[in-house]
Formats: sequence, C-alpha cells, structure tokens
Amino acid sequence: MTIARRSAVSVAAVWALVLASALVLTGCTTVPIDTGASASAANAVLKSGPTVAKLPTADIVPVAPGLVPGPRADRIIALDRNGTLGSIVFALGLGPHVVGRDRSTTFPSAAQLPYVTERGHAINAERVLAQNPSIVLLTEDATPAGAVDQLRAAGITVAVFTGKRSIAGNSALITDVAKALEVPDAGRKLVQRTEKQVADARKQVPDPSGDPTIGFLYIRGEHLILLAGPGSGADDLITALGGTDAGTKAGLDAAFTQVSAESMIRANPEVLLVMTQGAESVGGLDEVLKIPAIADTDAGRNGRVVAMDETQILMFGPDTGLVLSALATSIYA
Repeated sequence: MTIARRSAVSVAAVWALVLASALVLTGCTTVPIDTGASASAANAVLKSGPTVAKLPTADIVPVAPGLVPGPRADRIIALDRNGTLGSIVFALGLGPHVVGRDRSTTFPSAAQLPYVTERGHAINAERVLAQNPSIVLLTEDATPAGAVDQLRAAGITVAVFTGKRSIAGNSALITDVAKALEVPDAGRKLVQRTEKQVADARKQVPDPSGDPTIGFLYIRGEHLILLAGPGSGADDLITALGGTDAGTKAGLDAAFTQVSAESMIRANPEVLLVMTQGAESVGGLDEVLKIPAIADTDAGRNGRVVAMDETQILMFGPDTGLVLSALATSIYA
C-alpha cells in the first residue's frame, strides 16, 4: 500500500466491480470453451431447487461504533470495483466520516452518500473534489489515471491498495486500510472478527463435501453468459465452499469466458452460482434454469442454482465469512 500527498488548487475519485456492476467485464476474455471435462455424479448432500442466499443483515456492522479517526481521515472517500474498501471503512466504525461512495457501495448505511463515480465505475474527479475529502482510498487499477493525478494535484491524500480480492488477502487488506486511516487497533479487531466468521463458515461445509463441481456464471440476458475461471475470485470462493471450480476444471485460462450451450454441457457443473441481478435480467431463477446452456447440465436438471446480490457475492472484505455461510447453507442439505 502506498500513500501519496501533493498540493495544488481544487478538489475529486471511483469505482466498479469486475463484472458490470459488482463485476465489471473490463479485461475479461471471451474465448469459447472447448473441453471434454464432465462433472461427477451429484453428491447426496447437495440441495436441489433454486435458492437465493442472503446475509443475516443487509447492512455493515461496525466493530468499533463511533470510532474517531486520525486527522488525515476525517473526511473519507473509498472507491473500488467490488465496494470492498467502502465496506472495510464502515466495518471499522468510520461510516460517519465517509463523504462519498462508488457504485458498488450500496448497503443501507451508505445509501444517502453521493456517488462520485460514473456507471462504468470511472472516477469523476470533480464530484470527488466537491465533497472536500481529506483522504481517498482506491485501488491500483482505478481509472481514469488523469482523475487520480487530479486528486493528488489538489493536495488530497491518496491511499492506493491492491485490486485483487481473495479470502487469503482479506486480513492484510483490512490491516492496510486501518493503518491508512490511523485506526490500527480497530483494524486488529476487525481482522479477528472476520477470520472467526470465515472459520465458522468453513465448519458449515460438510466434511467430506463430496467435492462438487461448482460454476459461477455472470449473466446479462440470455445471450451474454460468462463462466468464471482462474483468477476471477469466484474460484477462491468455491474452493472455500468445498467444491471444484467448474471453469478451472474445464481448462479455462481467463477470469471470465463466454460459453455456449454445448460447452456448458461439457463442463457440466453440479451447482451454479449467479448474481441476483443477472437472474433478474432473464426473468428470474426459474427462467435461468430454462436457458439451453444451463438446462441440460447437472445443475440445471436438479435446479441447483444459487443467487446472491452482486454487491455481496464477490466483495470479500469484512463480510466474507457471512457470504460463505449463506452460500454453504444454500448449497448443502
């Protein structure tokens, strides 16, 4: 993590999701799958029927309510594609000091904050500067680069973090954000809480799990269906859920790959994870099951499609354990 500060005249920030709202498609390769991989027979512990996985609460629960930040962090803007940085700031207890948000920060306690990013998650420097922030948190892949330079030139402290999201990287990311905001004790508490929730969620996965083949699909209408593969973040989530990532097993080498009905049938996942908004784009979970690319898979025949809100399922951060728990409960009987 690096922190930069420079002086000048005015006032500005972003974010996205690697998939168009919680998951921006930028950089995703769309190479057709051609594999003979097939899933194993459905495991007896898997639930059948479509399910919507939900967190116990839609809002972020602060580990230290009323926390007072260092002077540099009195007015905070946190921007990234998954909404992870914003969720960490609120989970630390610094929500009252946040003055702007990205398009993926949608939980209730942030709902009244103004957006400072465009629909494509690009930083709008003027909107950021208008909120007069004392610090802006963003990721190394924040765009456009000119907007970031404009923030620095205006004398805003800019703290830059990795854009990679994973369970293994959670604790370091939380710790780095807490240090940047000068609240290291709250950071330690949040790391402890998050790690405990992840550990508790892992206990909800049957042992043995049967190693089901689980696929994560990004859907935007029936003609845009992408299967997640290595490096998508979904593969990390699926491993923690006791499964094998369908995209990785099928030999994909891109984070997201456009799939045909034939290639999906060959990959033949036993369970599918989708974003709720993606399911809604084709008319709901029942309609998802009718899509040819899904209907003839093991998951489709048994109705094993689990939906979760796009701003939660691949966010990682402080609610990772809660996400894992909700998904495990939806996948396993």
